[in-house]
Amino acid sequence: MDSKFKGIVVENSETIVEMWLEEVARLKEANRTATISDDMYDNTNREFVEVIFTSIKNQGAIKAVETFSEKIISLGWPLSYITDGLQVFRRVTINFILSQSDSMDTDSISNVLSSVDRWVEPIIRVLVNEYTGNWENIVSLQRVALQELSAPLIPVIEGITIMPLIGTIDTDRAKLIMESLLQGVITHNSEVVLIDITGVPVVDTMVAHHLIQAAEAVRLIGAKCILVGIRPEIAQTIVNLGIDLTNFPTKSSLKKGFMAALEMTNRKVTDVTPCEDNIGDLIESLKGE
Repeated sequence: MDSKFKGIVVENSETIVEMWLEEVARLKEANRTATISDDMYDNTNREFVEVIFTSIKNQGAIKAVETFSEKIISLGWPLSYITDGLQVFRRVTINFILSQSDSMDTDSISNVLSSVDRWVEPIIRVLVNEYTGNWENIVSLQRVALQELSAPLIPVIEGITIMPLIGTIDTDRAKLIMESLLQGVITHNSEVVLIDITGVPVVDTMVAHHLIQAAEAVRLIGAKCILVGIRPEIAQTIVNLGIDLTNFPTKSSLKKGFMAALEMTNRKVTDVTPCEDNIGDLIESLKGE
């Protein structure tokens, strides 16, 4: 920044700060920070402007800028807060410098603009790059976590496992479901897999196609699939779309599906509650011991 303009800005920093704070306060609704308390908003604004002035006094003070950016990200503030704040600061600073001169020619005005830009633009670049880099990292970690939880296979009893599906199923997720399903069937030595779509909001042609493919793949490795969680609206959609699930056993609930899986594995649920006579015999035998 031009030494002359730098001197003007530093000497009148308090005035410029107050002008900036006043204008930024009007942007609270526009830059999605309306839910933030007034005290926190004001304190953060003052910290923000302090970081800006630190950078003009010390051109190598990038660490302070990065630290502030990390704090804003951790608090979940929008990127627009940073960009709007710096644009307002640029405008306020230019207007103040120009107001200090009674008359300025075109060259002088251009010099002021370019001088302020050389000061503000590096700050914008550092803050935005730091902000976007951190968010990309967060999104990447969240994507990995979602992928790990997107298609869990849960062994219930020997030979029977359940795969509960929640949320929208797209092509990428369908691929993960297929991989997890096949690997899980082998790992758990499953005979029957219950695919529970109770939490899937929409079952269209594409989703049904992926589910049928998954069931066919499971059949090829010696196991069977039962589709459970067929809600009335899902059943109606499947019929309207003409989707053929003839070779894919379906049940309306997980309970019914589990009972069917027991039958497929030659098992059944029986009442083992002892009768009164048996209870008496059991008590006598315990007394004898």
